Amino acid sequence: MTLFKNFKKLKNFLLNFGPQHPAAHGVLRLILELDGEIIVRADPHIGLLHRGTEKLLEYKTYLQGLPYFDRLDYVSMMAQELTFSLIIENLVGCQIDPFDSYIRVIYLELTRILNHLLALTTHALDVGAMTPFLWAFERREKLMEFYERVSGARLHANFIRPGGLFHPLSEELLTDLWMILNDILYNIEQLETVLHSNRIWKQRLIDIGVVPSLLALNYGFSGVMLRGSGINWDLRKTNPFTPIYTEIDFKVPVGQKGDCFDRFLIRVEEIKQSIKIMEHCINYASLYHKNNKTKIVNYKMKLPSRHAMKYSMETLIHHFKLATEGYTIPHGETYLAVEAPKGEFGIFMVTNNSNKPFRCRIRAPGFLHLQGLDFMSKNHMIADLVTIIGTQDIVFGEIDR
Repeated sequence: MTLFKNFKKLKNFLLNFGPQHPAAHGVLRLILELDGEIIVRADPHIGLLHRGTEKLLEYKTYLQGLPYFDRLDYVSMMAQELTFSLIIENLVGCQIDPFDSYIRVIYLELTRILNHLLALTTHALDVGAMTPFLWAFERREKLMEFYERVSGARLHANFIRPGGLFHPLSEELLTDLWMILNDILYNIEQLETVLHSNRIWKQRLIDIGVVPSLLALNYGFSGVMLRGSGINWDLRKTNPFTPIYTEIDFKVPVGQKGDCFDRFLIRVEEIKQSIKIMEHCINYASLYHKNNKTKIVNYKMKLPSRHAMKYSMETLIHHFKLATEGYTIPHGETYLAVEAPKGEFGIFMVTNNSNKPFRCRIRAPGFLHLQGLDFMSKNHMIADLVTIIGTQDIVFGEIDR
């Protein structure tokens, strides 16, 4: 009886994970309810980076709003530039030159490689593997030079514009890009050698953070998070946002279990497929150069480069008016989505016959993935939570927009 009188009731306790934790991949605060070291509940708290991007866009002309999209998912910059440019072209009925379409696809797939190299290696670093991080970031720095060569910036490029591109690309740049792709492929094979059959890596990822296919659909998952659960859904195949993807024969990797290891394998395979797509586009873009079929210059739609401004006074007048007033888009509303590296990045835009959007609602894939953190981490340990956050590949620029 004395034993029962002194017995104290045990209860779960709460632990703050973040927002300054290096494995949180951003300013994420998690309140974890723990039973010992087992996670019972994970409650994500966001808003610590909130910048009000959607509201700011209502006060900017369409071209002034474009750089804001570079700052959302700051690892997949041109994917978001492309979405914003496509939705404006869709609203005004603007057709762009095929050469520009090829360049856009090249840089979208280049962005996918940059994103996945960061996602895979920081994930590996969180779990305890340091070498892949050092290898991949060396290649990533080389790829970032191609951002710099077309825009002068390594991150916030502002290169893809409504109506086309900021300026045409040289054949020399395409040749240099072709040469580096084999090096990236070799780097991925090195990463596979180190991680694929590594016993510790597999123990940390297999059967961790399993997402059943029905839950993935119900929670609005997209991209790798959806395909990892066995659902073959890729907007490049199912709803091509540019006709170039219909010409290219590429595979969409799909998982089986829906665990962290499946998502790791898919990202590795997607890098290989992106290289294949880029090679196809570089070949066709080079043909345009050789046949002297340069892009159609539509300066009434976009801001020209300073090199093009010398052609006529009319060009200069258009440049001045576009830089100060922007262009007017009539009443309308539309939604457009792109298969960004993290999933379906979409924009719903309402226009009201002015030079600024009336309403711009952004669909960020990471926002929807984060809500699944609770069921993904349930009955796992705290160390497994780090693995799950890493495999979600979340960036808080787009979540806290």
